[in-house]
Amino acid sequence: MQITKQLLAKSSEHETPYYIVDGVSQGSTVMVTAGIHGTERAGFLSAKKLVELLQRDIIHVHSGRLIIIPIVNQIAVRKKIRGVPDLNRTFPKHIFKSACHPLSRAVFELAREHQPVWYVDLHEANGLSGIHPRSLGQTLIVNPRSKAIPAAKRMIRRLNTSIKKASIHFSLLQRELPGSGRSAAYHLLHSNAITVETGIGLPLKLRISYQMNILRSILREAGLLKRRRESQNSDQLK
Repeated sequence: MQITKQLLAKSSEHETPYYIVDGVSQGSTVMVTAGIHGTERAGFLSAKKLVELLQRDIIHVHSGRLIIIPIVNQIAVRKKIRGVPDLNRTFPKHIFKSACHPLSRAVFELAREHQPVWYVDLHEANGLSGIHPRSLGQTLIVNPRSKAIPAAKRMIRRLNTSIKKASIHFSLLQRELPGSGRSAAYHLLHSNAITVETGIGLPLKLRISYQMNILRSILREAGLLKRRRESQNSDQLK
Protein backbone atom coordinates (compact mmCIF):
# COMPACT_ATOMS: atom_id res chain seq x y z
CA MET A 1 0.00 0.00 0.00
CA GLN A 2 1.29 3.45 -0.91
CA ILE A 3 0.00 6.76 0.50
CA THR A 4 0.69 10.06 -1.25
CA LYS A 5 -0.20 13.46 0.19
CA GLN A 6 -1.04 16.22 -2.29
CA LEU A 7 -2.62 19.67 -2.24
CA LEU A 8 -5.95 20.66 -3.72
CA ALA A 9 -6.38 24.26 -4.93
CA LYS A 10 -2.67 24.72 -4.34
CA SER A 11 -1.35 28.22 -3.59
CA SER A 12 -4.86 29.64 -3.21
CA GLU A 13 -6.82 30.64 -0.09
CA HIS A 14 -8.69 27.34 -0.45
CA GLU A 15 -5.61 25.11 -0.38
CA THR A 16 -6.26 21.84 1.44
CA PRO A 17 -4.46 18.49 1.61
CA TYR A 18 -5.78 15.27 0.14
CA TYR A 19 -4.46 11.73 0.11
CA ILE A 20 -4.21 9.06 -2.57
CA VAL A 21 -3.93 5.53 -1.24
CA ASP A 22 -3.02 2.81 -3.75
CA GLY A 23 -3.34 -0.88 -3.07
CA VAL A 24 -0.89 -3.43 -4.36
CA SER A 25 -3.28 -4.57 -7.10
CA GLN A 26 -5.70 -2.85 -9.43
CA GLY A 27 -9.31 -2.36 -8.50
CA SER A 28 -12.06 0.19 -8.01
CA THR A 29 -11.52 3.83 -7.04
CA VAL A 30 -13.33 5.30 -4.04
CA MET A 31 -13.34 9.03 -3.31
CA VAL A 32 -14.24 10.37 0.14
CA THR A 33 -14.92 14.05 0.83
CA ALA A 34 -15.64 15.67 4.20
CA GLY A 35 -15.69 19.14 5.69
CA ILE A 36 -17.84 20.62 2.94
CA HIS A 37 -19.66 22.34 5.80
CA GLY A 38 -17.51 23.64 8.64
CA THR A 39 -19.97 22.87 11.45
CA GLU A 40 -20.31 19.14 10.73
CA ARG A 41 -17.46 17.84 12.88
CA ALA A 42 -18.01 14.08 12.82
CA GLY A 43 -17.56 13.99 9.06
CA PHE A 44 -14.16 15.62 8.86
CA LEU A 45 -12.94 14.05 12.11
CA SER A 46 -13.84 10.62 10.71
CA ALA A 47 -12.04 11.35 7.45
CA LYS A 48 -8.96 12.48 9.37
CA LYS A 49 -9.14 9.35 11.52
CA LEU A 50 -9.34 7.20 8.39
CA VAL A 51 -6.15 8.83 7.08
CA GLU A 52 -4.42 8.23 10.42
CA LEU A 53 -5.41 4.56 10.51
CA LEU A 54 -4.17 4.11 6.96
CA GLN A 55 -0.86 5.76 7.78
CA ARG A 56 -0.45 3.44 10.77
CA ASP A 57 -1.41 0.46 8.57
CA ILE A 58 -4.28 -0.41 10.91
CA ILE A 59 -6.51 -0.19 7.85
CA HIS A 60 -4.83 -1.61 4.78
CA VAL A 61 -6.07 -1.00 1.23
CA HIS A 62 -5.32 -4.24 -0.57
CA SER A 63 -6.52 -3.34 -4.05
CA GLY A 64 -7.81 -0.30 -5.91
CA ARG A 65 -7.40 3.36 -5.06
CA LEU A 66 -8.80 5.48 -2.23
CA ILE A 67 -8.82 9.29 -2.45
CA ILE A 68 -9.60 11.22 0.73
CA ILE A 69 -10.10 14.97 1.14
CA PRO A 70 -10.46 15.17 4.94
CA ILE A 71 -11.38 18.86 5.07
CA VAL A 72 -12.62 20.34 1.82
CA ASN A 73 -13.60 23.75 3.15
CA GLN A 74 -10.75 24.83 5.43
CA ILE A 75 -12.07 28.37 5.79
CA ALA A 76 -15.51 27.22 6.99
CA VAL A 77 -13.97 24.74 9.44
CA ARG A 78 -11.65 27.37 10.89
CA LYS A 79 -14.55 29.81 11.30
CA LYS A 80 -16.90 27.05 12.52
CA ILE A 81 -19.58 28.04 10.03
CA ARG A 82 -21.54 26.16 7.40
CA GLY A 83 -19.84 28.17 4.68
CA VAL A 84 -20.68 31.15 2.51
CA PRO A 85 -21.75 30.36 -0.12
CA ASP A 86 -23.00 26.89 0.71
CA LEU A 87 -20.34 24.88 -1.13
CA ASN A 88 -22.72 21.94 -1.55
CA ARG A 89 -24.84 23.99 -3.95
CA THR A 90 -21.97 25.04 -6.23
CA PHE A 91 -21.01 21.80 -8.00
CA PRO A 92 -21.81 21.48 -11.72
CA LYS A 93 -25.43 20.70 -12.55
CA HIS A 94 -25.00 19.89 -16.24
CA ILE A 95 -22.33 18.29 -18.37
CA PHE A 96 -21.64 21.53 -20.22
CA LYS A 97 -21.39 23.70 -17.09
CA SER A 98 -18.58 23.98 -14.57
CA ALA A 99 -18.76 24.41 -10.81
CA CYS A 100 -19.46 27.99 -9.73
CA HIS A 101 -16.88 28.11 -6.92
CA PRO A 102 -13.11 27.54 -7.26
CA LEU A 103 -13.08 25.01 -4.44
CA SER A 104 -15.94 22.84 -5.70
CA ARG A 105 -14.39 23.15 -9.16
CA ALA A 106 -11.10 21.76 -7.82
CA VAL A 107 -12.88 18.90 -6.03
CA PHE A 108 -14.89 17.96 -9.08
CA GLU A 109 -11.91 18.13 -11.42
CA LEU A 110 -10.08 15.74 -9.11
CA ALA A 111 -13.08 13.41 -9.23
CA ARG A 112 -13.28 13.71 -13.01
CA GLU A 113 -9.60 12.84 -13.30
CA HIS A 114 -9.90 9.66 -11.22
CA GLN A 115 -13.45 8.58 -12.16
CA PRO A 116 -14.41 7.02 -8.81
CA VAL A 117 -16.75 4.05 -8.80
CA TRP A 118 -17.86 5.24 -5.34
CA TYR A 119 -18.14 8.91 -4.34
CA VAL A 120 -18.80 9.33 -0.60
CA ASP A 121 -19.59 12.71 0.98
CA LEU A 122 -19.59 12.85 4.80
CA HIS A 123 -22.08 15.24 6.45
CA GLU A 124 -24.21 15.76 9.54
CA ALA A 125 -27.77 16.98 9.94
CA ASN A 126 -30.31 18.02 12.55
CA GLY A 127 -33.01 15.65 13.72
CA LEU A 128 -33.34 11.87 13.57
CA SER A 129 -34.96 10.14 10.62
CA GLY A 130 -36.14 7.35 12.95
CA ILE A 131 -38.36 9.87 14.77
CA HIS A 132 -39.16 12.37 12.04
CA PRO A 133 -39.00 10.78 8.56
CA ARG A 134 -38.31 14.15 6.92
CA SER A 135 -35.20 14.71 9.04
CA LEU A 136 -31.84 14.01 7.43
CA GLY A 137 -30.01 12.96 10.60
CA GLN A 138 -29.05 9.25 10.57
CA THR A 139 -29.55 8.73 6.85
CA LEU A 140 -27.73 7.52 3.79
CA ILE A 141 -28.83 9.55 0.78
CA VAL A 142 -28.59 8.41 -2.82
CA ASN A 143 -30.07 9.64 -6.06
CA PRO A 144 -33.25 7.95 -7.31
CA ARG A 145 -32.51 4.92 -9.50
CA SER A 146 -28.89 4.86 -8.36
CA LYS A 147 -27.05 1.55 -8.63
CA ALA A 148 -25.83 2.22 -5.08
CA ILE A 149 -29.29 1.58 -3.60
CA PRO A 150 -28.91 -2.20 -2.98
CA ALA A 151 -25.50 -1.71 -1.33
CA ALA A 152 -26.82 1.18 0.78
CA LYS A 153 -29.69 -1.01 1.99
CA ARG A 154 -27.24 -3.75 2.98
CA MET A 155 -25.07 -1.25 4.88
CA ILE A 156 -28.06 0.14 6.77
CA ARG A 157 -29.33 -3.33 7.63
CA ARG A 158 -25.94 -4.35 9.06
CA LEU A 159 -25.45 -1.08 10.90
CA ASN A 160 -28.90 -1.03 12.47
CA THR A 161 -28.47 -4.52 13.93
CA SER A 162 -25.74 -3.05 16.16
CA ILE A 163 -27.84 -0.02 17.24
CA LYS A 164 -30.16 -0.92 20.11
CA LYS A 165 -32.32 2.21 20.05
CA ALA A 166 -34.69 2.22 17.10
CA SER A 167 -34.94 6.00 17.30
CA ILE A 168 -31.34 6.37 16.12
CA HIS A 169 -31.46 3.75 13.38
CA PHE A 170 -30.32 4.80 9.93
CA SER A 171 -32.73 5.22 7.02
CA LEU A 172 -32.27 5.33 3.26
CA LEU A 173 -33.37 8.45 1.38
CA GLN A 174 -33.54 8.80 -2.39
CA ARG A 175 -33.45 12.40 -3.53
CA GLU A 176 -31.83 14.83 -5.90
CA LEU A 177 -29.85 17.80 -4.66
CA PRO A 178 -28.77 19.88 -7.67
CA GLY A 179 -25.42 21.54 -7.08
CA SER A 180 -24.25 18.96 -4.55
CA GLY A 181 -21.11 16.90 -4.96
CA ARG A 182 -23.19 13.73 -4.75
CA SER A 183 -25.57 14.66 -7.56
CA ALA A 184 -22.71 15.91 -9.74
CA ALA A 185 -20.78 12.66 -9.26
CA TYR A 186 -23.90 10.58 -9.93
CA HIS A 187 -25.12 12.36 -13.06
CA LEU A 188 -21.86 13.50 -14.65
CA LEU A 189 -19.41 10.76 -13.60
CA HIS A 190 -21.90 7.89 -13.17
CA SER A 191 -20.48 7.10 -9.73
CA ASN A 192 -22.21 5.22 -6.96
CA ALA A 193 -22.64 8.47 -5.07
CA ILE A 194 -23.77 8.53 -1.47
CA THR A 195 -24.14 11.15 1.26
CA VAL A 196 -23.67 10.07 4.87
CA GLU A 197 -25.66 12.13 7.42
CA THR A 198 -25.21 11.43 11.12
CA GLY A 199 -27.53 13.09 13.65
CA ILE A 200 -25.62 16.11 14.90
CA GLY A 201 -27.41 16.04 18.28
CA LEU A 202 -25.91 12.66 19.20
CA PRO A 203 -22.62 12.38 21.14
CA LEU A 204 -19.64 13.16 18.93
CA LYS A 205 -17.83 9.89 19.69
CA LEU A 206 -20.92 7.92 18.67
CA ARG A 207 -21.31 9.87 15.43
CA ILE A 208 -17.69 9.24 14.50
CA SER A 209 -18.18 5.54 15.23
CA TYR A 210 -21.15 5.42 12.85
CA GLN A 211 -19.29 7.27 10.10
CA MET A 212 -16.27 4.98 10.44
CA ASN A 213 -18.45 1.88 10.25
CA ILE A 214 -20.14 3.19 7.11
CA LEU A 215 -16.80 4.00 5.50
CA ARG A 216 -15.57 0.52 6.31
CA SER A 217 -18.71 -0.97 4.71
CA ILE A 218 -18.26 1.08 1.55
CA LEU A 219 -14.61 0.12 1.24
CA ARG A 220 -15.64 -3.51 1.61
CA GLU A 221 -18.41 -3.12 -1.01
CA ALA A 222 -15.86 -1.61 -3.40
CA GLY A 223 -13.38 -4.43 -2.81
CA LEU A 224 -10.60 -2.28 -1.35
CA LEU A 225 -10.39 -4.16 1.95
CA LYS A 226 -9.70 -7.81 2.59
CA ARG A 227 -12.46 -9.27 4.73
CA ARG A 228 -10.04 -11.08 7.07
CA ARG A 229 -7.92 -7.98 7.66
CA GLU A 230 -11.00 -5.82 8.14
CA SER A 231 -12.42 -8.20 10.74
CA GLN A 232 -9.16 -8.25 12.70
CA ASN A 233 -9.08 -4.47 12.89
CA SER A 234 -12.77 -3.63 13.25
CA ASP A 235 -12.50 -2.77 16.93
CA GLN A 236 -9.83 -0.16 16.21
CA LEU A 237 -12.18 1.82 13.96
CA LYS A 238 -14.51 2.73 16.82
